[in-house]
Amino acid sequence: MRLTRQTVIAAGTLVTAALLGSSSMPAATSSPVAVSVAPEQLSVVGLPCLPGTLNLTMTNTGAEDRYADLTLAPTGPLQLSRTLFSSWLPAVDPDQPVTAPVEVRVPRDAKPGSYRIGVQVDRTQVNVPVTVEPLPPKGAGDNLALGEQATASSTHGNFTLCGAVDGDKDSEHWDTLTGWNDGTRAVFPDTYDVALSAAATVSRVELYTLDSAKYPARTNGLRDWDVQVKVDGTWQTAAQVRGNTAGHVTSEFTPVRAEAVRILCLDGNDHTYSRIVELEVYG
Repeated sequence: MRLTRQTVIAAGTLVTAALLGSSSMPAATSSPVAVSVAPEQLSVVGLPCLPGTLNLTMTNTGAEDRYADLTLAPTGPLQLSRTLFSSWLPAVDPDQPVTAPVEVRVPRDAKPGSYRIGVQVDRTQVNVPVTVEPLPPKGAGDNLALGEQATASSTHGNFTLCGAVDGDKDSEHWDTLTGWNDGTRAVFPDTYDVALSAAATVSRVELYTLDSAKYPARTNGLRDWDVQVKVDGTWQTAAQVRGNTAGHVTSEFTPVRAEAVRILCLDGNDHTYSRIVELEVYG
């Protein structure tokens, strides 16, 4: 099974719970806080750079301002970036929802199966089903970089470090869903590395730089870079690209057993930033 960002993060409608308390309790103890969780169910795999994401929203539907705590309780191997979402909720008309994301990860050796995350405000709880999927294949012909741990010399605040190994190579999603951009304007070189899950023989790197209708590669894409491989702890240059104006570049080189792959970014076509939409590594 080939996994991409779209298959890892399952789409769904909102799970919405009006947290009004038990009908058997006095009205004074009811809660005016409504909570929604999107998507309604999630699928994740044990790869460090392919987390699932839940978006949590609390809304005060009552007549008085209040402070609310939303707690999350994962089961099994699920690991959350946060287990508490606290916020001041003003009582205004129209209602003003307050939203926060939470990333959901599992270890590489997590057992595939069905788990859940309990989401609770006051005395009412919503359960979000989470499916842990088997790891994607990483053999001959498979992208060895997909979802693996990335590191970089810097990352711009509008981007995520994992954005260039998430399986999404569509430049139209740039700056919203995918991609990596360094955080040092007009300062080169920049580096973007991905550590392979285990040492593997690699011979080809596919690099997708920014190339959209609004931001064509000839003016916004990566121009000059070296493809480097890490062998026995030492970086070696395997291929070089100079004067590039295309959005997709294939670099082939003599097969080498490597622990990691690096893009050493030397210049962009606008001489400001290094931009990588997706980095793929093949053996």
